[in-house]
Amino acid sequence: MSALPYIDGPVLERLVPVGRAVAVLEQALRDGLDPELTPRRPAVDLPAGQLLLMPAAAGRYAGVKAVTVTPDNPGRGLPRIQGTYLLLDGPTLAPLAALDGIALTSLRTPAVSALAVAHLAEPDARRLVVFGSGPQAYGHVLALREVRPVEHVTVVGRDPARAAALAARCRTLGLAAEPLTTGAPTAEAPTAEAAVVPGAVADAIRAADLVACCTTAAQPLFPGKLARDGVTVVAVGSHEPGVRELDGDLVARATVVVEARSAALEEAGDVIIPIRHGTITSGHLAGNLAELIAGRVVAGPGPRVFKSTGMAWQDLVVAAAAYEAWK
Repeated sequence: MSALPYIDGPVLERLVPVGRAVAVLEQALRDGLDPELTPRRPAVDLPAGQLLLMPAAAGRYAGVKAVTVTPDNPGRGLPRIQGTYLLLDGPTLAPLAALDGIALTSLRTPAVSALAVAHLAEPDARRLVVFGSGPQAYGHVLALREVRPVEHVTVVGRDPARAAALAARCRTLGLAAEPLTTGAPTAEAPTAEAAVVPGAVADAIRAADLVACCTTAAQPLFPGKLARDGVTVVAVGSHEPGVRELDGDLVARATVVVEARSAALEEAGDVIIPIRHGTITSGHLAGNLAELIAGRVVAGPGPRVFKSTGMAWQDLVVAAAAYEAWK
């Protein structure tokens, strides 16, 4: 048996630039992929953290991503999230290639957000606020400027040095960029509606055309009332029913699009918690990503929200594109 090919992060980025990732995800949906039929994500609790398995099959391929979440790893100088993707031949289930699972996640998550923004946001969206200062935050800057004429980025983070570093990195792309900090999180419960942000952060949110929430926060990042009508907010940081980045006020005012209703109602605290509180019902969800792409979602007069938890079909589509480009 020959050695299984391994596609690492730099090769993956070369084979499937983010614009290409957006295109293949959209084409998969236009070709009839139904995100509601994606198998659920089993989560296994382990002594050190959690193991997530993300299987999917579509067209000529199948695959599974194994991801570990280890909260204590950053203190050891190791990544909090690690993983590997195994791509399989669809008809025979023979292994075809292994891919860097974290690089794959870092690519497909912003690409999915960009796909939603391309169909949801105002065409002239130029001002972006990014909550977070890690790889997903930077990935969203790269991806969103592929689909909208982003000119200005405000990076909002808890760590001043990291926020400043990401803002500097954005400036190397030719963008105007500034860092702002929120300080340490409070001890509020995850279900709390109130979120307090410094005045400069509040002003940035009020002026934003796009807001990308890319954090590990367990509670709302900002008061939803700050989000103006017409702004598009994407929230990608959580996949657990008890935590969220957005408050009920914002969700209730917004046209809300999710990757899949089935996944959102099981995993997305951003919509599950407002439903539990009676702020919204499940009928408030305007549509899933496939319906948005097909033009079956009409944005209302308020904000627009895209809530992402990450789904296995997205990994499969991007991994297959990388493999086909590699062959």
